[in-house]
Amino acid sequence: MDPSAAQGFGASRASAHAAAVARLRASYEAIPVGAPVRLAKPTSNLFRPRSATDAPGLDVSGLAGVLHVDTVARTADVQGMCTYEALVAATLPHRLIPYVVPQLRTITLGGAVTGLGIEATSYRNGLPHESVREMDVFTGSGEVVTCRPGDELFDTFPNSYGSLGYATRLRIELEPVHDYVALRHVRFNDAAQLASAIAEIAESREWAGERVDGLDGVAFEPGELYLTLARWTDEPGPTSDYTGQQIFYRSIRERTTDRLTMHDYLWRWDTDWFWCSGAFGAQHPLVRRVWPRRLRRSDVYHRLVGLERRFGVADRLDKLAKRPQRERVIQDVELPVDRLAEFLAWFDDEIGMRPVWICPLVTTRDWPLYPLRPGATYVNVGFWGTVHVGPDAVDAPRNRAIEARVHELGGNKSLYSEAFYDEETFDALYDGAHLAKVKQDVDPDDRLTSLYDKAVGRR
Repeated sequence: MDPSAAQGFGASRASAHAAAVARLRASYEAIPVGAPVRLAKPTSNLFRPRSATDAPGLDVSGLAGVLHVDTVARTADVQGMCTYEALVAATLPHRLIPYVVPQLRTITLGGAVTGLGIEATSYRNGLPHESVREMDVFTGSGEVVTCRPGDELFDTFPNSYGSLGYATRLRIELEPVHDYVALRHVRFNDAAQLASAIAEIAESREWAGERVDGLDGVAFEPGELYLTLARWTDEPGPTSDYTGQQIFYRSIRERTTDRLTMHDYLWRWDTDWFWCSGAFGAQHPLVRRVWPRRLRRSDVYHRLVGLERRFGVADRLDKLAKRPQRERVIQDVELPVDRLAEFLAWFDDEIGMRPVWICPLVTTRDWPLYPLRPGATYVNVGFWGTVHVGPDAVDAPRNRAIEARVHELGGNKSLYSEAFYDEETFDALYDGAHLAKVKQDVDPDDRLTSLYDKAVGRR
């Protein structure tokens, strides 16, 4: 770590951080050459299958905290394995939050930067890495490199998913917020109308004369789509609670306005993992009454998915009921806003999965590994579930069709979940030549798994 970076958060925290980095380095050196290098962390938000290994993971203990919050400069120095839940807990009492707070509590800051993150503020603040001022990266050479915007390692880090190294410390910008969030749920009868509204809001940052601080939405059916417009406010008034019996995504259809505390707004999607908690019965009123609130959160559901996959519960039940075999379709894609309606129409015809999440974003500059046009409005479409396909499910026909269609429409696909590209196509889409050059510089012995092997090769 650059010594100047330690200024502001005290000698004891700096010493503890240095000790944690030393443990990380020692654990890296203990991994046999040729063995996969992975993080030994308790949670994950990835949905890619990985090959089994007995090799020890990297020791990241002591790298999950907030080192310092500078309320004057509106910055925070944060360790790479710090979850957004812990980060928000440190900044929100100062009425500050990161520029983008991804929806799920256990997403880590380092993970969001190396793997991309998004939320309702992305239409005006871009993606998490765009508000990073500097970061320390533990590279494949076993060294910690401090880098800043414009440095090759910094600019190539987003969407590299650990193929270049792991962030150990990041200095990020924070933005001021208010105590409450006023919501408007605006319905649209077709996707073209919704896309037009997104483009208008992205340009003016308001709707019907009212400021829009956060923007996302849900497409429930082809003729039933909503945008949720959020406005930070200090105006007093009653607030809704979606951590109890009520469920946030259902409220979008049931009311035109709402009000949440800032804290509850940031985690509105986490309690029910958007709508996916229904797969475990957590939305049934009777089950919900006995399901402890502290266990209604995304990381619990993620672990349940892991158990289900391990024991093949859904597949066994389908077989007993003589239902077609399922294909898991868990993806997030970005489309230019003027191609959104075209994609959703195709998606309804070919995939037939609803609801889907909609989240606009505008990036501020070029990023080599995830090519989005700076200043252009894109829309993230997220869909997470299964489709009954039949014996062809093992070949992932729906996922492959989605990949092809997204890139036909000038979009991109996030790599947190499964990908099925051949290597030549993958390198063309995600600038494999540039990544290989930077990887040679920071990982000359090629100890870290390549991005293609991580995303497609299942390592």
